[in-house]
Amino acid sequence: MKNNPLHLKSLNHISFVCRSAEESINFYQNVLGFVPIRRPGSFDFDGAWLFGFGVGIHLLEAEDPENMPKKTEINPKDNHISFQCESMEAVEKKLKEMEIEYVRATVEEGGIQVDQLFFHDPDGFMIEICNCDSLPVIPLAGEVARACSRVNSLQMLQPRVKQVLQQ
Repeated sequence: MKNNPLHLKSLNHISFVCRSAEESINFYQNVLGFVPIRRPGSFDFDGAWLFGFGVGIHLLEAEDPENMPKKTEINPKDNHISFQCESMEAVEKKLKEMEIEYVRATVEEGGIQVDQLFFHDPDGFMIEICNCDSLPVIPLAGEVARACSRVNSLQMLQPRVKQVLQQ
């Protein structure tokens, strides 16, 4: 990456303030598949660390959980974290089984369709599950084009990227 003034390597973690660390651990572990990991014992506040899919989630238990606002409307245009999945059908089936309310959305670009499912964690933070790997990442400047997690698929994408760019 040419323009990397801070010499960043990767995303390390996302931090969320939650009403109940226990309830949030349950959600991130049993719904999304994260694994609880050791957190420094020097912290003087309640919380938990989880890890999965190359990123950490740090939960910080609110000092005043009763006064924490909670979003109820699932709005795909709101702040969210997104996860790539293997099967949108399997995710949707599992969300229905778990009785988790969700909203479906579809994005189309150059004939490529991306399906999305949005839902909330126990505190109203939005989660997106998508099949975004089908959409190439095309920088506004430069020549590199890659899908979200298929770093080695550049040769497969080049003909499609050229077609999208020519449209």
